Amino acid sequence: MSTHTTEPTGSSEPAEGAEGRGLPLAALLALATAVFVTSLTETLPAGVLPAMSADLGVGESAMGQSVTVYAIGTALTAIPLSAATSGWRRKRLLLTAMAGFAAANTVTAVSTDYSLTMAARFVAGVAAGLAWALLAGYARRLAPAHLQGRAMAIVMTGIPVALSLGVPAGTFLGEVLGWRVTFTLMTVLAVALLGWIAAGVPDQPGQGRGAGRVPTLRVLTIPGVTSVLFVTLVFVLAHTILYTYIATFLDGLGMGGSTDLVLLVFGVASLAGIWFVGARIDRRLRALTLASALLVAVAASLLAVPADSPALVYAAVALWGLGWGGAPTLLQTAVTDAGGDSADAAQAALVTLWNAAMAGGGVAGGVLFDHLGTGSLPWSVLLLLVPVVVVVARGHGFPAGAKR
Repeated sequence: MSTHTTEPTGSSEPAEGAEGRGLPLAALLALATAVFVTSLTETLPAGVLPAMSADLGVGESAMGQSVTVYAIGTALTAIPLSAATSGWRRKRLLLTAMAGFAAANTVTAVSTDYSLTMAARFVAGVAAGLAWALLAGYARRLAPAHLQGRAMAIVMTGIPVALSLGVPAGTFLGEVLGWRVTFTLMTVLAVALLGWIAAGVPDQPGQGRGAGRVPTLRVLTIPGVTSVLFVTLVFVLAHTILYTYIATFLDGLGMGGSTDLVLLVFGVASLAGIWFVGARIDRRLRALTLASALLVAVAASLLAVPADSPALVYAAVALWGLGWGGAPTLLQTAVTDAGGDSADAAQAALVTLWNAAMAGGGVAGGVLFDHLGTGSLPWSVLLLLVPVVVVVARGHGFPAGAKR
């Protein structure tokens, strides 16, 4: 998932001796690379879907479920794994998660059986559930209190870098050298990262069982949280329906050979969207969230209209990236603000729904593709975004002004 949870209350306290020193940049960059590995493993099949489908002898809609099963693995395990491993040392836990990615990507790279590939993708999703449960809190604890926000920003750059560079590069390498090489390189990166973490990331203790935990279901009674979670579920579902099958959609337009470039445009636009949102989020949360949804809706409208114009496709994808790029930050901020003292539980609920939406998007996109063709995908995005715009505009969970 292209978002994160927070650890239980109190885990954001800096490490002993952290006050009075600067940021541990090497350690934070290692964590950023872990975020990159997590995000890229999740989204990489979208860029090489036709090749994976042909090689494993299944339809593209069936192959698209490789994203779905990954998301299911994360959604099912993020909360229980966080609770079960709360007492583990943080470095040990992170090393375990990265080893899971190395193993899962290795199996994916060598598997010639669809069922085995899907099992490996599920394991990768479980590793992601483990990783997202600790990365945010780990980053904060490595930094002095006055620099914890900057530390988080450094670590979370792994998400836009994966979108803007990782997926297009993986798609290009998949086209030139084969998709198996791409997943093999992901294994190499994960193994190298294991050494980096072991040598360069300070360890941190876990927490006692149950420390600072808030029942997740309790947050549903907090005003505003349910609205944010609804927007998250539907917005992510809409995005995933089209993003999972973007290579297939482009094939239908005769632009299959340009998938890597299209994804690059999307990624670069996402970076711009993240930068724009980051500079204004404290003052314009509702307006930015509305703009995000509307930009994606406009992009879907452009893609829904049959046109023999690659330029129009690139323009639509750029608008899509601009709108989507800041969405994870906007939704995380909204649910944290609405959750108040129960912000950790609210974040856990958001992660679970986010990945449930990704799983649902893979399934729904496959059904639409099989029965109505790729042209139905952008129309479904447009229809789903209508209630998103309505809920955000009403303002519950999305304040209009600056934070007090």
